[in-house]
Amino acid sequence: MGHGHHHAHDLPASGDVPPALDMSIPDGELSPADVSRRGFLRGAGLLGAGAAASVFAHPGVAEAAGLPHAHGPAAAGAATGDVQWLAGDHHIHTQYSSDAQYRVIDQARHGHAYGLDWMVITDHGSNAHAKIGVEKVNPDILSTRDKLPGLLTFQGLEWNIPAAEHATVFVHPGRYEVDVLKRFEQTYDGSQLPGTNTEGQNEAAAIAGIQFLGEQVRARKVEGALFLANHPARRGIDSPHEIRNWRDADPTVAIGMEGAPGHQAAGIPAPNGRGGARGYYDNNPSAASFPGYPMESYRTWGGFDWMTATVGGLWDSLLAEGRAWWITVNSDSHVNYLDQSERGPGSNFDANGKYNDPVYTGVVNTGAGDFWPGFYGRTNVGARNFSYKAVMDGLRDGRIWVDHGRLIKGVDARVRVAGNDSGSGVTLGGVLRVKRGVATELVLRIDLQDTPNWRQFVPVLQRVDVIVGTVTGPVADKDAFTAPDTRVVTSFEVAAGARTLSVSYPLGRLDKPFYLRVRGTDGNRTQPGLMGAAIDPYGPALDVVGDADPWGDLWFYTNPIWVLPK
Repeated sequence: MGHGHHHAHDLPASGDVPPALDMSIPDGELSPADVSRRGFLRGAGLLGAGAAASVFAHPGVAEAAGLPHAHGPAAAGAATGDVQWLAGDHHIHTQYSSDAQYRVIDQARHGHAYGLDWMVITDHGSNAHAKIGVEKVNPDILSTRDKLPGLLTFQGLEWNIPAAEHATVFVHPGRYEVDVLKRFEQTYDGSQLPGTNTEGQNEAAAIAGIQFLGEQVRARKVEGALFLANHPARRGIDSPHEIRNWRDADPTVAIGMEGAPGHQAAGIPAPNGRGGARGYYDNNPSAASFPGYPMESYRTWGGFDWMTATVGGLWDSLLAEGRAWWITVNSDSHVNYLDQSERGPGSNFDANGKYNDPVYTGVVNTGAGDFWPGFYGRTNVGARNFSYKAVMDGLRDGRIWVDHGRLIKGVDARVRVAGNDSGSGVTLGGVLRVKRGVATELVLRIDLQDTPNWRQFVPVLQRVDVIVGTVTGPVADKDAFTAPDTRVVTSFEVAAGARTLSVSYPLGRLDKPFYLRVRGTDGNRTQPGLMGAAIDPYGPALDVVGDADPWGDLWFYTNPIWVLPK
């Protein structure tokens, strides 16, 4: 078992919770200014009756979307036996992408063999794809669903977000899945918009695209539609205000971002590998980049995007506002490391919207930057059952933990009233509502890995960090990307040879709303975080371009849990 190492600032500095956030104070006892602020917070989905509105969408959004589940405690806190953890990948390319080559069934069979339960086919939005790609790939997806019933195969696309990077967009299977995706791509993909558009017009188009997807759900065209921003810090063009605006456009659709990009094999040193940067994060700022981002944001940290890897950074700034914004990992598979195939001869992508089926070459591709789906990274979703809807619900509700290289077998993290052994508490993505002054605790169980990963070694978890931040409400500056009150509050070392790590950690008596999240590492590469050693003494290390073997630097991350006053 582990022993906690309590660093400085064990919890966010105590102090009175602002009256507008203290739900034990009736509206009638507030000052006019605080009444106004509480009304604003309710409208922003930060406060509300029944706890469900506390950190999620305004409840009216979920109802209007026809979603049968609540976005909050009613959708969280399930005992371990109530959910099954389904591993998946939401970012995968096929021969219907201009820079990829494999069949749908190729990606699906490999992904399933490497342990995936669900996957999303996300070919690039482009002129050719917008015209014919969505329709042409669909029969291949339908065939794959028939041939591999043990794999949930979603159809989606990789959206060129107007004025920004890329995103996964996908929908629940059904008779209108092609129609909805095709209309979305033809209307809102950046490749289809006028080149004369201003940045403001393009940002508005991105918001309209997300709202369109929500409208299709409410119109019962599809049962669900989700958006996840891909490789958000790669080129520095996803500004903080854009991310906030996407989430606010429809929180039932825009739910999060890649915590770590795909293309992890690109960091394998030459001559055995490409000798590049993990995730292809080898860029520099351009005229289109957000000027506030530091140079370090253009590299990965332990294979993870800077927005996620920096304690007190951009992801934490969103969580500290109370915004439900989840992280995932995936392969972004285009052309895979050590494969021995290439695109079929005589291909004409522009005319046909696809490449001919791949052919065997006998030449080992050591320069490819990708792994097969499931081979390295996985997004683990707590689903009520094995179904498309259950996976989408689990993603939307934030019941997600992610890892690289199968670092751990499983994690059960929950926050409960201290000493309340009879209650299961609230798990990932959930909200615990307690009276002010009530003591709470984190109860954490991690099943350590005992099975070799796909590189034939058994990963060893060395350390687990608990990260806590104060919930401060909406920021005045939508381009803010720091959360100064967020820090690593304790770490647990894992005993050699242990099979599980089971610990509890007291979170003190609630005096202000807070959230927590958990991460863990094999301990091979660490350094103080960008916000300083007092905030994050042993964080992920900045990845070195040309010398970043992804197998020697493994991490897992959970999504957050909130604790808010009743």
